[in-house]
Amino acid sequence: MKKAAIAFVVASVFGLSACQQQSADPMKVEEITFENEQQKQAYAFGASVGSFVEQRIQEQTEINVELDKDMILKGFNAAMRGEAQFDLATIQTLNNDLDKVMKQAEAAKAELNVEKGKAWLAENAKKENVIVTESGLQYEVLVATEGDKPVAQDTVKVHYRGTLLDGTEFDSSYSRNEPAVFPLNRVIKGWTEGVQLMSVGSKFKFYIPSDLAYGSRATGKITPNSTLIFEVELLEIMNKPATN
Repeated sequence: MKKAAIAFVVASVFGLSACQQQSADPMKVEEITFENEQQKQAYAFGASVGSFVEQRIQEQTEINVELDKDMILKGFNAAMRGEAQFDLATIQTLNNDLDKVMKQAEAAKAELNVEKGKAWLAENAKKENVIVTESGLQYEVLVATEGDKPVAQDTVKVHYRGTLLDGTEFDSSYSRNEPAVFPLNRVIKGWTEGVQLMSVGSKFKFYIPSDLAYGSRATGKITPNSTLIFEVELLEIMNKPATN
């Protein structure tokens, strides 16, 4: 069940204690005095449910889905009295409608990410030190070295930092203070191609188009079709002896 639908169900089942207060001004915040710990806990429970529902309502508003707050409040009170007038078909319809709108919003955002990434990379490619490969991968050499370079079948040890175009960091081995070790053919295409250009001890900056990154998949802070930036330091090719 989607979060928005969960919010609707939770609100319908539990309601908010605050909804039972009668006031000429329903938006006025009532000052509460707690007589005991049980009252304090009950109020905290109601407030937490209310905050959860309000957050879900705001999220729905952002994707142009409006729910009548007056009817939500009526549902609260009815549920508290055991008189709620709804059935599973209504909840399923809400689920389906929200799911459809969210998918449309995600698709629109993913398409925007593609166009935004293309425009950004086109400008970035004009920089003097940026090299563009046939696949569309872009990179800069920050620290150059001579020596062994890995192939796709090798396992490598690296330090890296990954950011979005706006500078948001989504992953970093530096932050964990622990290098990453992985087979080069088990990562995103931009990494597989780019790290093979590096010699041990070198440091590159990669600008990776979405089709060489995670594509339409979303993971953590990375939204579908995101262009990614990585600073990568190749520390070791694990399956090859070091050369002097």
